[in-house]
Amino acid sequence: MAADLEVVNLFIIAGGTLAIPILAFVASFLLWPSALIKVYYWYWRRTLGLQVRYADCGGYRFCYAYRGKPGMRPSIIMLHGFSAHKDTWLSVVKYLPKHLHIVCVDMPGHEGTTRTNTEDYSIQGQVKRIHQFVETIRLNRKPFHVVGTSMGGNVAGVYAACYPKEICSMTLICPDGIRHPCETKFDNHLQDLEHSNYTLNIPLIPTTPEEMEDMFRLCSHVRFKIPQQILQGLVDVRQPHNTFYEEVFMEIVGEPSRYALQEHLHLITAPLQVIWGKKDQVVDVSGAAVIAEVLPGCRVDLLENCGHSVVMERPCRTAKLILEFIILQQDTRGGTKKSY
Repeated sequence: MAADLEVVNLFIIAGGTLAIPILAFVASFLLWPSALIKVYYWYWRRTLGLQVRYADCGGYRFCYAYRGKPGMRPSIIMLHGFSAHKDTWLSVVKYLPKHLHIVCVDMPGHEGTTRTNTEDYSIQGQVKRIHQFVETIRLNRKPFHVVGTSMGGNVAGVYAACYPKEICSMTLICPDGIRHPCETKFDNHLQDLEHSNYTLNIPLIPTTPEEMEDMFRLCSHVRFKIPQQILQGLVDVRQPHNTFYEEVFMEIVGEPSRYALQEHLHLITAPLQVIWGKKDQVVDVSGAAVIAEVLPGCRVDLLENCGHSVVMERPCRTAKLILEFIILQQDTRGGTKKSY
């Protein structure tokens, strides 16, 4: 009998111990989903071995996550898209070798990087800031590989054109900044915004769970089933930054940023890889042909059943394509097979 009581007590203690984190999770999910999302990213970075660091330069602070150390192989810097953050790349980093030196930086004004009222958030202004970051952490001691998606792809391409000696190769994923010949659903939204003098809601800046869901439908061909509480949490995380996002949006859709990448394509000398979702409703896939026409030596990979959010919809495939391209460029330069 005493032994049975001990077992019962053990189960009660164990149950009570487990109940605390379970209740905390449920409470966070129902009451503070935004906090749960932040913990999720923190846990995922920790699991993948990424560390968050800050780089200060002249009163300006950059926030970035990194893994690995510079070595014989080129370092990789990853530039996220509009209103995103460094953790956008976690799903891709998961499939890249752990010994590669990878740097994911918060773009100017985004997440943990300094935001000022006098900052130039045009594509050219962001290129200057990213170059400042690269110099601050001394990433350009040897040529590196740059990856950019959407707005980050526009920045990456202009960066490669402005600082060609620093780039050994590059990957642009559904890059903005191209005069694509075919219109998209987002182009129609943009025309409506312009006609309304930007009084309508911007589809890429959701303010409600419903608008957040609409944004996912616009950016992703794959239909993700996201609980309402998580959608609310994502809105809560973004809400304090919406005024800033509006400022950046007006900069990148205005002159001279809107077609900055296309205007700099002829200056790009580094080997170029383009990855694009065939079902992109934000920046039409026809932009890949525009790039290939100016830079016929570039590699183009078009992904079936994939939209604008390539890194979210096809992370494993994206990582594999990037790695294959880097290996190919290194083998071409060195003439020998390198193990990755």
